Amino acid sequence: MNKLIPVTELTLDPGAQELLLKAHEEDIETAFDRAKEQEPHCKFGLTGVCCRRCLQGPCRITYNGTKGAKRGICGATADQIVARNLLSLIVEGAAPHVEHAREALHTLLEVAEGKAPYEIKGKDKLITLAKQLGLTVDGKEVNALAEEVALAALEDFQRQSGISRWLRLRGQEKSVQTWSELGILPTNAHLEIANAINKTAMGCESDPVSLLLGIMRMGLVEGFDGLHLSTDMQDVLFGTPKLVKTQYRMGVIKEDYVNIAVHGHIPMVSEKVIEWSRKLDREAKALGAKGINIVGICCSANELLMRQGVAVATNYASQELAIITGALEAMVVDAQCIMPSLAKVANCYHTELISTLPNIKLEGASHVNWTPEEADKMGEEIVRRALVHYPERDQARVQIPSDTVEAYTGFSVEQIVELLATLNQEDPLLPLIEAIAKGDILGVVAIVGCTNPKVKQDWANTELAKELMKNNVLIVASGCSAHSLGKFGLLSPAGLEFCGERLAGVLTAIGQANGLPALPPALHMGSCVDNSRIDNLLVALANRLGVGVRELPVAGASPENHSPKALSIGTFFIAQGVDVHIGVNAPITGSPLVEQALTANKGEFAVTTDELFGGKLIYEADPVVAAHKLIDRIIKKRKALGLVCPEDLGSVAK
Repeated sequence: MNKLIPVTELTLDPGAQELLLKAHEEDIETAFDRAKEQEPHCKFGLTGVCCRRCLQGPCRITYNGTKGAKRGICGATADQIVARNLLSLIVEGAAPHVEHAREALHTLLEVAEGKAPYEIKGKDKLITLAKQLGLTVDGKEVNALAEEVALAALEDFQRQSGISRWLRLRGQEKSVQTWSELGILPTNAHLEIANAINKTAMGCESDPVSLLLGIMRMGLVEGFDGLHLSTDMQDVLFGTPKLVKTQYRMGVIKEDYVNIAVHGHIPMVSEKVIEWSRKLDREAKALGAKGINIVGICCSANELLMRQGVAVATNYASQELAIITGALEAMVVDAQCIMPSLAKVANCYHTELISTLPNIKLEGASHVNWTPEEADKMGEEIVRRALVHYPERDQARVQIPSDTVEAYTGFSVEQIVELLATLNQEDPLLPLIEAIAKGDILGVVAIVGCTNPKVKQDWANTELAKELMKNNVLIVASGCSAHSLGKFGLLSPAGLEFCGERLAGVLTAIGQANGLPALPPALHMGSCVDNSRIDNLLVALANRLGVGVRELPVAGASPENHSPKALSIGTFFIAQGVDVHIGVNAPITGSPLVEQALTANKGEFAVTTDELFGGKLIYEADPVVAAHKLIDRIIKKRKALGLVCPEDLGSVAK
């Protein structure tokens, strides 16, 4: 373990800093230690030119254009290898979200058939979806309608021709036309994943341009049959999020309660855990505790806080530290972003690590199986196991950072429209459009994705947000990046101190019209799959204005990206024509063609995504510099629309 690096260099979160010191004192290794042990990183891997697709190699192609092999044993070039490797990463990012959608879809179907113990809470969303799908609504029972919607959605995993139904449902017509002309419209989510894997297999596709188009096609699978389908099915099952007040930071773990952390992404698991924690609360009190306390980590946290106000302990990079408080009786995990190290850390305490999904097992963890039919059985068993562990807690090793931060979340598109309707009932989007047109809101940037132990935790996410806010850019947020902003007060009206005067005025006016002092400067829109909500908002604005999404003064950013999912989500938005910034570079720099095509740093080889779609990839590690690169792109799009620009207002803060 490296005990020489100050914890203040590893994370911005004071609670995480405190627990890292505790981990060092107790000789417990964390992701931050392992990140330093991996340095220096392999340059072949960083640039994407290492190939392991057959048993002839592995082959490593020169990444600097001078010394070393220029082709692999099979003859593959750097352009071919990098394009194949990137497509594989995008598949690895999209597949978990597609599976997430399938799980939610099958749960809804089994609820409709009376086989699963969930209640359909989002009846309004169900009716809206049914009408959008062209189904007959009048005179139908809720379960019958839910079954029809679920079966319609299931077509996106079965059809052998045509295009994805959810793409037709959610895609903007102008964007769909572009995708059709390029021949990248997906048909069947599982078929597209299989075809992409086939493209990257040894001896198959070697045209890097075709591979790049395959990457964009997989981005559409991610967006429509991953993100949109997941969000829609979950809103039907659990209700569309509404504005809710909650808390952030490690202090939400309570010393005098039975503490259970839910971690992962699949709300069908975490919803049952919280339901049974309420049913068994008296049994916790019989043990001497004040009750049962559920806290969230990663996107399971986002799902519960958006709908039920459940507090958030932390995000990806510091997930181990929640256990190191010594006060967790159980950590319940499902899928995605779960560190294999959790079992080793849990073994140092009384904490039980419990996996739940039938096809996702963790070495060293116990397992309580979740299926839709067995959901109640799973929820009860997990909570009872946590109760058993409460008397085993070693109070001498309990150390919970004391501070918490207030936050407001639940900004679904439906909630945003409802808030705006207090200003204009007939045309709710008009106040937002007018604020953008006048320059009171310079543009909108979505800060999404991860935290990464290679980057000081939460620092890049928050610094980018603050620099943009200072320049009157409205922030929407999702995933672990949203947690970064929540931990540092940017999901609270108190965060207006970081805003430019014009943006602060807009947020104050909307907030006060709805009985709040102001809206927060960053609107928390949900989990990683809920990037679909951001897309819905962009499509609604573009349609209202009669322009393409690619023309809007908007951008996306993932300043601390670590997961392939961040890349696949980013690819979806680039395909929409939205610029996407990343703070940790993708492994593409070993190929001039791939790098130039995605970043629009045009050379002699590439037709760029900026030319084809209207958006590009922007890599910049410095969050303040990145903010101004995004502002420059936003201003360029404002000028193309004929909107007021900062030089007219004297409002760009350097």
